[in-house]
Amino acid sequence: MTETEMYEQRKTAIHLLRGGMSVSEVARELERSVSWVYNWQQQYQQEGWAGLHSRSRRPKHSPNRIPASVRQRVREARSELEAEAAAREGLQYIGAPAVQARLKKKKLSRIPSTSSIERILRAADMTRPHQSKGKEKVIYPRLHPTQAQQLYQVDIVPHFLRGGQAIACFNGIDVVSRYPTGQAYERRRSQEAAQFLIQIWQEMGIPQYTQVDNEGCFSGGFTHPGVLGKVVRLALHVGTELVFSPIGHPKSNGSVERFHQDYDQHVWEDTNLDNRSGVQAQAEPFFSDYRHSRHHSALRGASPAEVHQRITPRKLSPDFQLPTHKLSLTEGRIHFMRRVNPDHTVTVLNLTWSVPDAKPDRGVWVTLELNTSGATLRIYDAAPDALQRTCLVEHPFPLKEAVQPIRAELPPQHANNLLADLITGAVFRLDRAANFLSTMF
Repeated sequence: MTETEMYEQRKTAIHLLRGGMSVSEVARELERSVSWVYNWQQQYQQEGWAGLHSRSRRPKHSPNRIPASVRQRVREARSELEAEAAAREGLQYIGAPAVQARLKKKKLSRIPSTSSIERILRAADMTRPHQSKGKEKVIYPRLHPTQAQQLYQVDIVPHFLRGGQAIACFNGIDVVSRYPTGQAYERRRSQEAAQFLIQIWQEMGIPQYTQVDNEGCFSGGFTHPGVLGKVVRLALHVGTELVFSPIGHPKSNGSVERFHQDYDQHVWEDTNLDNRSGVQAQAEPFFSDYRHSRHHSALRGASPAEVHQRITPRKLSPDFQLPTHKLSLTEGRIHFMRRVNPDHTVTVLNLTWSVPDAKPDRGVWVTLELNTSGATLRIYDAAPDALQRTCLVEHPFPLKEAVQPIRAELPPQHANNLLADLITGAVFRLDRAANFLSTMF
């Protein structure tokens, strides 16, 4: 019997045991001894499926055997990456995969595993310290979508090709239907971010909200005050509302963060990919299987593809191309989930905005609304879909160009939310006027 056949028989034994058969029943079924079944049951309980391989094929990790010279090269590579990240050079990745890729690029004869690299860096006190557990958690307002095509989450996960070249893997997922898509790029500039969002809106449809993180490729950078960059303009042009996650709070982008784990496991583990086309060739079967899988308990036996298509998507035209010229500003809304600073301010689009009535370290929801008469930034205590929420403050937002009227009819829910915010803003202004008049009489 070959090693592969033996491994399959061991897996069958575990399947039968987990299905409810006793050890003696499995032994009779497979014509094996009871001690054989007990042995592989114990190996599975201790090591999982990897424990069912013969000893000679199991990975062996002996960090103490890594030569001192190799440990030194690991520390040097980490130091180089930290310096490059501080100077904003390249993709600015400094984790164990980036260190491993740097060592491959230097053609080091012995390349430690990422887990070994992490142990070396921890021993050298070169890892980032964890936040204090005693610190109070910030609770951020968030959306609560109830159907497909209301909220997509988009994020980037870094990986490295066989030769050490960094690659940026963009993934997006519908929070309700779990329908995903992805694309790998050699860089992560605003150009690539815009191209990927176009792919999402053409393939999956244009949602009411598209949530992204605060990387410069999405936000427009960190230097120009009041910046409204390429991705923001594109979203306004298309008719979706961008939502920027809280800074340094990946849990707010939790659906796509969890999807990254499946993507990494099925596309990158145990593979040596040479180029971007190889990444896509490896990824496409995974995306297809995931879209038609029925493993999501929240979908009650349906697949992501079935749930996503229960509502006919409003898709971006397949002929749409990213314009070469700078897009004009279009009527619409942009949202930001932010934390109140100790001085009762929030930072949005490289500008500081006061929130005098909000407590420090509180999560707030910021909405920038653009229309043909100008732009207004409002700060709320809750997300737009909350049953009740309060506008804490509003500020005029400086624009250097005119806002163009909306190009096409908005989806009904989008239009209703716009109307709700207009009413909220009007009520806020009336309350403020009433308070002012009460001080005069």
